[in-house]
Amino acid sequence: MRTPPTGRRSDDPGGLVVSKEALTLNWLPRYTGMPLENFGDYILLTNFSEYVNTFARRYDCIVFGEGRPMQAATNSHGITIINFGIGSANAATIMDLLTAVSPKAVLFLGKCGGLKTSTEIGHFILPIAAIRGEGTSDDYLHPQVPALPSFKLHKFVSTKVAERGFDYRTGVIYTSNRRVWEHDLAFHAKLHEMTCIGIDMETATIFIVGHANQIARGALLLVSDVPITPDGVKMEDEDRKTSDKWAPIHLELGIEAMTEIGSKGEQIRHFRY
Repeated sequence: MRTPPTGRRSDDPGGLVVSKEALTLNWLPRYTGMPLENFGDYILLTNFSEYVNTFARRYDCIVFGEGRPMQAATNSHGITIINFGIGSANAATIMDLLTAVSPKAVLFLGKCGGLKTSTEIGHFILPIAAIRGEGTSDDYLHPQVPALPSFKLHKFVSTKVAERGFDYRTGVIYTSNRRVWEHDLAFHAKLHEMTCIGIDMETATIFIVGHANQIARGALLLVSDVPITPDGVKMEDEDRKTSDKWAPIHLELGIEAMTEIGSKGEQIRHFRY
C-alpha cells in the first residue's frame, strides 16, 4: 500500500497537510466502494444509478458503492461506469478523484434541457463548448478559460451516433448550479441571448476540471425536456417515459464509443499550456 505523501503548511510550520495525490488515492475508493485496481482506463460518468445497474447486468459485473455517495462497475473490456450524483460540485469531485487512476478518457452521459424549439426530446447533443454559469469551475481555472471537450473523443462518439442512424446536434451548453429556474422568465431571456442549445448542471464543470487535471473528457447529452415551452417542463411521468425509451440507447452509444477507442489504442492527448 502506498504511504500518503505529506507536506508542511506554509502558514503553519508545525502542521502537516496531506497531498492531493494521497487524498484522491484514498477517497476514490472511499466514495465509490471500488478498489483502485478495479478501475478501467476508460470512464463513463452518469447521474443515474439505473445506467450503472443496466451496465452491470449486461456485463455480469459487480456494482460497488451501495450506501456510498457514488456507485461504480467495471466490465472485462476495461470500461468503468460511475454514478457520481447531480450537480457541478459532484462533477468537480469525481473529476478530481479520477486523477488517482489517470484515466485515458472520460465521457459524461447526462441529460439536458433543450433550449431551441427545433431541439426535440430524444435528440442527442455533442457540446462543442459549455458556458460556465455554475461557479464551481472558477475554483480551478480563470473564468475566461473556455470549457471545451477533447474533440478527438467526440469524433469517436459522433461516428457511433451516426452509424446507429440517430440524429444529434452540436452547440453550446449552458451549465448552471441552479436547479429550479423554469419559472424565471428573466433567466429564460438570458439563455436566449446566449444562443445556447441546451442547459444542464455538470458539463462545463467536467470540461474545466478535466482540463485542469489533464484528463481527456467529453459529453454526450440526451435531451430530456424542452423547458422553454409551456408544456415542455420535465415532470416525473414524462421523464420516466423519456428514460425508458432513450436511456438504453444513450448508454449503448457511450459503451460502444469507449470500447472502440480502447480496442484501437487511440491516445487522446491533453495539451499542456
